Amino acid sequence: MKVILFCLNNYAFSILAPIKVVLKQKGHDYLWYVAKKTEKDFPYKEENYTTEILDLERYNADVIYAPGNIVPYYMRGLKTQIFHGLAGEKKGHFRIRHYFDLYLTQGPYFTNKFNELRSKHKDFDVIETGWPKLDEYATVAETSLKAKNELLASYGAKKIVLYAPTFSPKLTSAPFLIDQLKQLAVNSDYLVLLKFHPLMAEEWLVEYRKLAQENERILFQEEKNIIKFLLMADVLLSDTSSVIYEFLLLDKPVITFKNISSKILWENTDDYSKLVKLVVENLTVDPFKDSRKTIYNEFHPYSDGQSALRMVEAVEHYLTNNKVPKKRKISWFRRRKTHAQFGRSKLN
Repeated sequence: MKVILFCLNNYAFSILAPIKVVLKQKGHDYLWYVAKKTEKDFPYKEENYTTEILDLERYNADVIYAPGNIVPYYMRGLKTQIFHGLAGEKKGHFRIRHYFDLYLTQGPYFTNKFNELRSKHKDFDVIETGWPKLDEYATVAETSLKAKNELLASYGAKKIVLYAPTFSPKLTSAPFLIDQLKQLAVNSDYLVLLKFHPLMAEEWLVEYRKLAQENERILFQEEKNIIKFLLMADVLLSDTSSVIYEFLLLDKPVITFKNISSKILWENTDDYSKLVKLVVENLTVDPFKDSRKTIYNEFHPYSDGQSALRMVEAVEHYLTNNKVPKKRKISWFRRRKTHAQFGRSKLN
């Protein structure tokens, strides 16, 4: 089986890496596609990869795994959507763009929604597998705990607070929490880690780097993979970001600001000034501990670290019973959007 690991943004690397491991173990051939804008961040340059769409066409794949919302319709291969997060409330998460033949879902909440859409559109299939990025949690938990203890000891702190907002201009809390985080860091019990989305606006990255430079207990993290910091943190501060669900699955408290979810099972407020108060409450009382069980059961009821294996086996079984699609039949608008981003097919 020949597989393309399709990366448009650098967050895709950690999502696709567990699949790569399974493909290696099974003896399948794979090729990374890395968009030129993210090539500098690509951690597997010793492996087979390309930045050219023409190379992908010539590769003649059987499967294309994509964590993003688009993949060139004219390429051969089972176009498989594996998602870049767990935030079902975000605009567009359940939008059917008709680029994909198969949706591999994270848990019952997503599976049920996409099966409803499948009944309507009738041009894709849905299989629940779990999400591969979460496989890594089991493998790095011990080293992350050691790093946490060393960091706390070096600063004489007791708890790590992680701030990881979304980049979306309409949803991000970044413009409103600088002073509140500064107040929180005054307390010697707390060490604040800042971890921003790769697409965060540069103006806010500048402001928060400045904040970290001026405050000893606020640390700006440049490392791309957020998993280490999720495992290290005792509480997460965010807004409307899929990282919320990843953290809740670790059974730790979350505090969000103006989250747009229709089903909030964690601490959420519209009042930015409550940050310090809510951090103290959630680290002592933990009022939403029981609610987190619902998130686990509905969003990702898998803790076996085998979601990547299920994803590979899902496409193996699918291709056993179906032919490899050569291309998707999509609308003129979607074709135009594909051509604008990737160019037209060079082989047809």
